[in-house]
Amino acid sequence: MKKEKNIIISLGGSLIIPKGEVAVDFLKKFRYFILKLLKQGYTFVIITGGGGINRLYNKEAQKITKIKDLDLDWLGISATRLNAELIRIIFSNYAYPQVIENPKTKIKTKKKIIIASGWRPGCSSDKDAVFWAENMKAKMVINLSDIDYVYDKDPDKYPEAKPLKEISWNNFLKIVGTKWSPRKSAPFGPPASKLAQKLKIKVTVLNGKNIKNLDNFLQGKKFKGTIIG
Repeated sequence: MKKEKNIIISLGGSLIIPKGEVAVDFLKKFRYFILKLLKQGYTFVIITGGGGINRLYNKEAQKITKIKDLDLDWLGISATRLNAELIRIIFSNYAYPQVIENPKTKIKTKKKIIIASGWRPGCSSDKDAVFWAENMKAKMVINLSDIDYVYDKDPDKYPEAKPLKEISWNNFLKIVGTKWSPRKSAPFGPPASKLAQKLKIKVTVLNGKNIKNLDNFLQGKKFKGTIIG
């Protein structure tokens, strides 16, 4: 099977800003890795999550007054835009010169990296990554976060939770549910999962901190992670 070199990455905000501080060491390694792959003919669309900035603003805003979920969504989208600008500028001349919000935008460019942010309320940036996969005719989204696997139940609540190497969309949705909330934490958001299922797009969940593992996956070698589809 021909190796796909048009790569869609949903880059979790937990990797960019894990605890309110920019993950400088990780981003240096991530940048070096992506630039190395450009020389091998790869192209990338990287969609950023909100991370620590989103959680901070979300939490503190609710201490001031009652906030509608719609407005919390807009806060989160703004956080993804700030993170996206950070990622865009660290790739400088290698990237398309502006962050793209609408994942259905048709872009003609010789740049090999496109950086995108969240778009509309009602879902996470994961759904935008699926839209980008449809837009770019990619068959898979790589979801980079701070977990090694999808588990059969929440490992924070259930110590006996088992890691899964593969799972169908139907079974995955049974685990994460089907409803969206700005405060919902899931390996891949429910609205994004339903869209990926509809479009027959697979998602591979990997721990982004392990760059070597990501390289193994792209090279078709043994890797640690979960394929959903």
